[in-house]
Amino acid sequence: MPEISRFFGIIIRMFYDEHNPPHFHAEFQGKTSVFDFQGNVLKGSLGSKTAVKLVREWIDLHTNELLADWELARTSKEMMPIEPLN
Repeated sequence: MPEISRFFGIIIRMFYDEHNPPHFHAEFQGKTSVFDFQGNVLKGSLGSKTAVKLVREWIDLHTNELLADWELARTSKEMMPIEPLN
């Protein structure tokens, strides 16, 4: 699964052959969650409220890029990296 961003120990990945709704996978300290592009946790737990807050902040800054990568992934094209949170 391609990594599209990494910040503060959080790894963001998106699959090429995923199903709707648009979403991505976040991993932090061995725990994973699936987020939609509105910041809702669809599945799993990162085990840290701070990590979830950081992921949601990142989503707010990069929703358009996430949507663009989702469309690239759906057509099996290479996704673009997205700037990390600083």
